[in-house]
Amino acid sequence: MPEEVIGKVSDFFARPVVAGIELTATLKQGDKIHIKGHTTDMELIVDSMQINNVDVKQAKAGDAIGIKVSERVRRGDIVYKVTE
Repeated sequence: MPEEVIGKVSDFFARPVVAGIELTATLKQGDKIHIKGHTTDMELIVDSMQINNVDVKQAKAGDAIGIKVSERVRRGDIVYKVTE
């Protein structure tokens, strides 16, 4: 499946397990993303995302968002949007 780079991980919080992501493209709730880095390789569907602790359905390039992830991610990991 083709993937496009849409941002990179800027932060990680252990409780709750959340990744901070700096976007370079638009991301919507329900999109499938792939986070890949030196020791990270996971795919997930974006169930919810937040900007400044406020739930949003969509974010655009330049936004800093937080999304729940299933496991640890690392600063600098690349975020791809998976397109079917």
